[in-house]
Amino acid sequence: MHTIHAARSRRMLDRPLTAERRSATSSEVMPVELDHLWRRFRRDGDHGARERLVMAYAPLVKGVAGRMSAHLPSHVEEADLISFGLGGLMTAIDRFEPRRDIKFETYAAPRIKGAILDQLRSLDWVPRSVRTRARAIERASVKLEQLFGRSPSEAELAAEVDMSVPELREVLSSLASSTVLTLDGLWTVSDGSGDQVALVDTLRDDGAPDPLDLLTCEDLRDSIAEALGKLPERERLVVGLYHYYNLTLREIGDVIGVSESRVSQLHTRAMLRLRGWLAEAAFEDGSLAMAA
Repeated sequence: MHTIHAARSRRMLDRPLTAERRSATSSEVMPVELDHLWRRFRRDGDHGARERLVMAYAPLVKGVAGRMSAHLPSHVEEADLISFGLGGLMTAIDRFEPRRDIKFETYAAPRIKGAILDQLRSLDWVPRSVRTRARAIERASVKLEQLFGRSPSEAELAAEVDMSVPELREVLSSLASSTVLTLDGLWTVSDGSGDQVALVDTLRDDGAPDPLDLLTCEDLRDSIAEALGKLPERERLVVGLYHYYNLTLREIGDVIGVSESRVSQLHTRAMLRLRGWLAEAAFEDGSLAMAA
């Protein structure tokens, strides 16, 4: 039930703040009206009053989520934290007793934070024991670095946290495999240029053509274009019509006004010239394959 109400409240929060809803925010709702809403909810179980209370205290959820997001990895969205926190807010509303001498915000804030933390832990596939040991390793590393004035060795760090070196390595390996990165995240290139590149652009694509092959093909195309430019006009026309426009020898003969056999001779002569020039170019720079 909390999930359904949280989703509904989240959608309401995402809508523009109309005049009607503006009166339902905590900054606009007067204390007298809040007292009235609490009485309606506690006395009559009025669901409408409960929803108004959720909307009135929604900024409290946003505040808690905003402070927590500043200390979480970038892949954790603040909007998700708000959704998690709304469940904690509704639980706090259900359990709060207005008669007590305590402000609702003081009562609800730790419960909102707790609800967010519970959801984050449920989404974390790394055991809590590993996270706990990792924090101990982090604190020990800082302590030893300050003590020695240098980074501690594996043996020194393991001794400080009462682990063997293999155990220390196992914990570190477990943490390394749990790191989450966003593929759209920008990383600064380490060449000092200040340029940034998306992580997805650094991943290897086994289906992509080899850059060296592309460069070789580009050089080959340039060489072929240069060789074609050296052919006599009629031979160049025959090669173009035959290889690029897929005309038959008879059709080419009709176009240029010669017999089919004459077209065959022109084509053969042109191909021999091209192969000779390309072979010579490949021999000179050693980078081109023969176009045979």
